Amino acid sequence: MEALRLLWGTLLLRPYVFLFLGAALVAAAGEQGLRRSLRFTGIVWGTAFLAEFASTRIGVPFGYYEYTGITRGQELYLSNVPVMDSLSFIFLAYGAASLARLYRAPRGTGLGAWRDGVPPLFPARGAMRAVLLGAVLFMLADVIIDPVALQGERWFLGQIYRYPGGGLYFGVPLANFCGWFLVGLVGLGLNAWCDRRSGSPAPLGWAGQWPYRGLYGPALFGLVLAFNLAVTAGIGAWRLFAVSAAITGCLALTAASRLRISAPRVGVRTAAAAVSQKGWEVRR
Repeated sequence: MEALRLLWGTLLLRPYVFLFLGAALVAAAGEQGLRRSLRFTGIVWGTAFLAEFASTRIGVPFGYYEYTGITRGQELYLSNVPVMDSLSFIFLAYGAASLARLYRAPRGTGLGAWRDGVPPLFPARGAMRAVLLGAVLFMLADVIIDPVALQGERWFLGQIYRYPGGGLYFGVPLANFCGWFLVGLVGLGLNAWCDRRSGSPAPLGWAGQWPYRGLYGPALFGLVLAFNLAVTAGIGAWRLFAVSAAITGCLALTAASRLRISAPRVGVRTAAAAVSQKGWEVRR
């Protein structure tokens, strides 16, 4: 009963985390199937929790940091790690992998190619490139999120953790971003390995007619970054806001360049040719 009370307390204390997580699970199940989406969740969560558990003890891979424990008794913890924190890695990893898929689209693909087709997150050919790009985007998300989360006492997150030694990037040590890249590399790499051995994904029937399913992940990723930008502006951290907004703007412009709408006369033909290129197989 105590665990259920704390789980409910976590939900009330961090509703935005569960909204993002729920959206990621629905989007992933709609395009990849329930089994793959649950496996993705388990692998990423397990990798993230182990990384956090190790970092708060031996400083690997994120560099040494510690949780303050001020919310003990209000939300669920596993050992010294708040469950909420490791859950956040799931929707960030899914969003990063989805955005990496969009970035890998051949030039000239256009928006029309995404209406019904859903390319795999990790194609049979070029899976390592997809994993590496996803890990970089996963790390960039933390470049935006971690500095404002570190100032949680200034907003509704609360001061839940700290880096005792400080850090060069708005109080965050650079080792932390290396750790995020490594966690993304391991989490996405394990999922790519599993996907290669499990055959074609089986999307849930109720999502079969949803248009543009392959773009839900990038949209979620953008919403998470926008949420953190809004918080950054809300606490008046304007230097951090300027840097984070520049990174977000570059990511958005790159995504938009892959979604340009081709001329009506050649749009469909161009899209069909583009998505048939090597390593860019589209599943319908």
